[in-house]
Amino acid sequence: MFISKRSFLKFAGIAAAIALAVGPVSASAADITGAGATFPYAVYTKWAEAYKAASSNMVNYQGIGSSGGVKQIKAKTVDFAGSDAPLTEADLDAVGLVQFPTVMGGVTIVMNLPGIDSGKLKLDGATAADIFRGSVKKWNDPAIAKLNPGLALPDMAITIAHRSDGSGTTYVFSNYLAKQSAAFKSDVGAGNTVNWPANSVGGKGNPGVAANVQKIIGTIGYVDIADAMKNKMTFAALKNKAGNYIVPNQDAIADAASGADFKIKGMAPDLLDQTHKNAWPITSATFALAYDKGDPARQKAIIEFFTWSLNNGQKMATEMGFVPLPANVVKMVESEMKNIK
Repeated sequence: MFISKRSFLKFAGIAAAIALAVGPVSASAADITGAGATFPYAVYTKWAEAYKAASSNMVNYQGIGSSGGVKQIKAKTVDFAGSDAPLTEADLDAVGLVQFPTVMGGVTIVMNLPGIDSGKLKLDGATAADIFRGSVKKWNDPAIAKLNPGLALPDMAITIAHRSDGSGTTYVFSNYLAKQSAAFKSDVGAGNTVNWPANSVGGKGNPGVAANVQKIIGTIGYVDIADAMKNKMTFAALKNKAGNYIVPNQDAIADAASGADFKIKGMAPDLLDQTHKNAWPITSATFALAYDKGDPARQKAIIEFFTWSLNNGQKMATEMGFVPLPANVVKMVESEMKNIK
């Protein structure tokens, strides 16, 4: 992405102002590396740029997918990992990891259907599940037409765009669809990787899915809201548990998480299909994973980076399409990070 000199100078000035406002950040901490989920890649790298300007400390994060990140931290080849699919309490204890949320977002259903604008096509959970398990194969199928009276649906085959790598986005999306349809759970499954039907095409990372949807007419896929916004993609309205058709937006994600209880081991409440009247049905948090015991300098660097980011990077996250954690949850995360020793 091209950044003008004027924009760069403005950003540098903001970063310097933040550094002055919050006081000095330790410049003696070690440089750290992380890898994992592609969903938070943009915000983690933006935070890392601003954090370096404030502290001179380096944070390098590679978006390789949630499964890859978990694999690397278990192999002790990175200092921290990112995952949209939270680990269970048993997994955390077995490996000796601390898990905490960093930002929230939502998985959106996106499509390439000429003549139909964003939010005009309505889907409910059951119909979306039938599309993504391959039993609804055409855009003018009666199941879709029933939900969209008066909408000119083409007599066109549906192609499904999905993640080809082990993905937390797939974990979130497939678990939502599995809640809506026993047939989807049986035929496709729910997890980081699942058995997509024959009328599908895989792409690496959220950017790979977005690219396939944009270039193949008649395609439907799933990406996080930040990628959908960045690529100006066409998305479907989705019926939530309260019976309202909702378009994906930051307010609807915040409403879905408004009643969530983060006071559990791993800080990973289920945010799918919440009952708030404005809740986006496919809401999730993304998580950081760190060792509970490790090199003192690197452990200190992880705590300092995420503490700084959660307190000073919220505006950046919002501008990029993410939803910041509520202030009370940030305090819980700070408390949880005391277990990184």
